[in-house]
Amino acid sequence: MVAELLQELLSPEAGKDLERLARLARDETRRWFGNSVSLYTPLYLANYCDNHCTYCGFSCNNDILRGKLSVAEIEAEFKAIAATGLEEILLLTGESREKSPPEYICEAVKLARSYFRTIGLEVYPLEVSEYADLHKAGADFVSVYQETYNRELYAKCHPDNTPKSDFDYRLGSQERALQAGMRGVSFGVLLGLNPDWRKDSLEAGLHAARIQRKFPHCEISFSVPRLRGSVATELTERELLQIMAAYRIAFPYAGINISTRERAHFRDNVIGIAANKISAGVRVTVGGHSGGQSKGDGQFALSDERSVEQIKSAILSKGLQCVYTDYVLCS
Repeated sequence: MVAELLQELLSPEAGKDLERLARLARDETRRWFGNSVSLYTPLYLANYCDNHCTYCGFSCNNDILRGKLSVAEIEAEFKAIAATGLEEILLLTGESREKSPPEYICEAVKLARSYFRTIGLEVYPLEVSEYADLHKAGADFVSVYQETYNRELYAKCHPDNTPKSDFDYRLGSQERALQAGMRGVSFGVLLGLNPDWRKDSLEAGLHAARIQRKFPHCEISFSVPRLRGSVATELTERELLQIMAAYRIAFPYAGINISTRERAHFRDNVIGIAANKISAGVRVTVGGHSGGQSKGDGQFALSDERSVEQIKSAILSKGLQCVYTDYVLCS
């Protein structure tokens, strides 16, 4: 049922009637989320990476400034972010188990629990026992993006038998995280990496549907980052909106996040239509929230550098409500 619906919603024919899709998506967003838009920000703990991904700014072959936050620097970042009013944070690292071991990530999670109500992770794939340790420390959800579901293209983009070369191990990350007790998991592809973006978007949706059937209690969400530059097949904003609308209609209860890779005008327009979550006050360098010098270069270029207050004002101007936390644990 989901497969047929998604195929229809992602088809070229459906894209010709985007206004109708947007209206249907908006109705579902309002039905499930009301006027609320959730706010969060990412924090890059480190940018060391062991992989040779042909498209990524963190690739170990790239000559960039590498760095890693100390525990004291992490806390300084947390204090600065919490002072903006945000109560949800996404912790990221490059994919280097040696430089950012699970124990290091776990310490950051424990510290984050003193400042934030919701903690997400976007790190390299882990074992069930490692996800369980992070969940016990306070992590709530895990984001692992397959980037493309085309196995041949995936192998071409992840050469030299690096840790990320194992397609199936990465594919199983969400299931392992939920087996470990995580509340939610996120899915997505790097749009533009595969010229057949409709097929990749469909496969991400089917992956999410399979996980939802196996773990009906879990929260699922989608992110829709677009790859830019010469290595990408450029998607238009209309095509990106079609993907988001398709996910909202097929998965009305799912979270949908809109990336700071997109320009401010587009981000403002899609909240309330398909997106119910938006990042604010973003820095893609290692550190940078607390006013000091960043310790490492960023993974990609920002298109929306607005502060938390500026994002909040944009949300309110559309008659929507800013939500800083939407989940409270009761003892």
